[in-house]
Amino acid sequence: MERIGNIKILFVAGFGPIVRDADASHELYCESLGIPFKEESGGYLHTEGLDGAKSFALWPLSQAAQSCFGKEAWPDVIPVPQAWLEFDVESVEKATAELESRGYRMLVKSRTEPWGQTVTRFISPEGLLLGITFTAAMQEEN
Repeated sequence: MERIGNIKILFVAGFGPIVRDADASHELYCESLGIPFKEESGGYLHTEGLDGAKSFALWPLSQAAQSCFGKEAWPDVIPVPQAWLEFDVESVEKATAELESRGYRMLVKSRTEPWGQTVTRFISPEGLLLGITFTAAMQEEN
């Protein structure tokens, strides 16, 4: 992958819809499509068993809000994302600085999550909750 400024994307770390109706999403992805998910607390369903992304997950909106803002409600002043997409990079800090220099407004800046992932998050022009991440466990798999 080509380096642009201080950003070098290594791989798609994860993708999935932001879930507002857990029952409807479960029906589609689990029952209709037969995707075998692991379930974490709060209704977070994920699988690392689909080719094309390191992880595919159904992320409840309340958990996305908690991750970005420290509370379960998404703020009215920021468009509600329809999906999330994460790119693992060599340096979250350098990529964050590069993106900010290009005018992107960060919701989360270079924070380390409890599971060890370092993440910056912002809303893309298309309305995705975009993450620039470094996930040590996924880096070791590469």
